[in-house]
Amino acid sequence: MGSVDYSLVIAAAQAAGPCPVGEEPAWGRRVHALTVDLHLVAQQAAQDIARLEQASRFVAFLEKVEIEATSRRGLLTLRNPSGDVEHIRTEQQETDRGRDLIERARALTGRWVLVYRYNDKASATKSVRMLAHLMDLGDGAIAVNLAKKIVLDDAGGAVPRAQAVWAEAGLPDGGAVSVDQLQQVRAKLQGE
Repeated sequence: MGSVDYSLVIAAAQAAGPCPVGEEPAWGRRVHALTVDLHLVAQQAAQDIARLEQASRFVAFLEKVEIEATSRRGLLTLRNPSGDVEHIRTEQQETDRGRDLIERARALTGRWVLVYRYNDKASATKSVRMLAHLMDLGDGAIAVNLAKKIVLDDAGGAVPRAQAVWAEAGLPDGGAVSVDQLQQVRAKLQGE
């Protein structure tokens, strides 16, 4: 049997507020329930922290978030600074953690993020790349080479089509472009 973490009891008592005179048994039950809830929250937080400490971290541009029809997991499309695409999944949409990560990812779409990724064993021979956490790094500029690679991928690899849309938008051949400029070019390609 483990020892009692009295700091949880103190926190629960503070959350319950002062004990009304004559209601000591009900107040005690409330403190007890809050202590148990806090203990469970602390256990989950410890698991999440351990997952983050073991996760690999990398910077990427978050392009889109979809829900996989078969698994009901969020599927993030990320692009690292060299232009390579990586897909990472969340837990199922129906779970609190999955829903929270999907909502966070949707809010960060079109931004640079610090990705915390871990591998989850799907079977004895297969592992799945899973999202542990996302941290917003902002909507700063994107290097032209990376932006052009994204547009080329959106154009299905059709170089003349990608070049035409890029030139029509008046974007530079070097340096950087804003996320908004890139999104306008991508929207034009998708609207064709």
